[in-house]
Amino acid sequence: MTTQPPGPAPQPGTQPPLPAHPAAERPRRPRLFNGATTDGVRGRRRIRHPWELPLLWVGVALAVTAYGLWASILTGPAWRALENEEQMLPDWLEDLGAADLLIQFGLLLPLIPIILWVARAMMYAQMRATAVRMSPTQFPEGYRMVAEAAQQFGMRRVPDAYVQMGSGVLNAFASGHGFRRFVVIHSDMFEVGGRTRDPEALRFVIGHEVGHLAAGHVSYFRLVFMNVLSMIPILGTAFSRAQEFTADNYGYDYAPAGAPGVMGVLSGGKYLNAEVNVNELADRAATDPSLFVHIVNWLSTHPVTTWRAHALRDRSKPGSLWIRPGGSMFSSPLPPGHTFSSKYPTPGDALAMLDAAAARRPVGADGQFGRFPGADYSHRPDMRALQTSAPLLADRTAYVIPHGPYRADAKGTTHGAEKSPYGPPTPPAQTPS
Repeated sequence: MTTQPPGPAPQPGTQPPLPAHPAAERPRRPRLFNGATTDGVRGRRRIRHPWELPLLWVGVALAVTAYGLWASILTGPAWRALENEEQMLPDWLEDLGAADLLIQFGLLLPLIPIILWVARAMMYAQMRATAVRMSPTQFPEGYRMVAEAAQQFGMRRVPDAYVQMGSGVLNAFASGHGFRRFVVIHSDMFEVGGRTRDPEALRFVIGHEVGHLAAGHVSYFRLVFMNVLSMIPILGTAFSRAQEFTADNYGYDYAPAGAPGVMGVLSGGKYLNAEVNVNELADRAATDPSLFVHIVNWLSTHPVTTWRAHALRDRSKPGSLWIRPGGSMFSSPLPPGHTFSSKYPTPGDALAMLDAAAARRPVGADGQFGRFPGADYSHRPDMRALQTSAPLLADRTAYVIPHGPYRADAKGTTHGAEKSPYGPPTPPAQTPS
């Protein structure tokens, strides 16, 4: 074995250069037809929500049809008729201003790709100019989570990552420009990840956002083709919700222990998150059949929080996209919101239930006013134990939460051996004597 002659010694106060990785370990850089991950353009299909790809193809078909109509209007007799102000539409369409709409459609549709390209470039530039860039030297804990998620999801390159001032808003998002990809975490969400708070929740959020990148959700061409679908009520938001469920699958695959914490943050905020019983939250998805709850979900770009919590708890099937999850798991002491007010408790009933709950509550679990950095909460139960405990005063009918192994969706094969972080702790295996 031969050795290389020693190089010059590093100067005092300087760091020696990092060793270069072997070329064989470096995946090919992202190109137009190989995708952002080593899984290729199609990505990991088994981890996708089953509604995502069908809605994607519907969007592609609509976009191709729209551009075909645009080309026919631009080059055909219809455009000349509009220019000459000839009546080519029925009177009732003329009264609705359909001719003006067609003209606007013909002018604006070809500008959509340009508008998207410029908007993405401006967003990326704004992050580079105003936000704090995560790096090995700046917020290294968060950057490590990004790098580890990128490695687990087979990404060819680690995306850029930024911490942006949240001004009280708990949010995070992923985007890109060209072949570059980046994630942005609001400072308020990043604060949740401190050692005294819930680092696994931040890990899940970062896995969710990197999952968007790994699944190809921020691809420029995908956004161009999905622009027409996004304008259609119900269908556009359904496609967005399917993508969010897919990203949740990635987040769960990366940090399953953070799922309850994320639901606590999204529902109770960054200080009350420790007091949110996520099992009660998930149960309400199955026990509130209101039509208006369904409408709220159908019009939302993200799954409503109760349905989302239910999907992260029950890993045996995909998240519910249209109809509430089935299977009532408990009878709540309070009636669901869609019932008549005559079923609501009287003040005396409510006070009696409060006393009954206080008698059953674990020692130290009272005082639900949040947890703040720097304060000593050693006298209180563990945060995750409170979040995932069985709901008080709940008449359980089937408290059976599907445990691992984790299943990406109902059609996927099982992999890993993670236990459901929502379920009761599994007793340790007994070692034979």
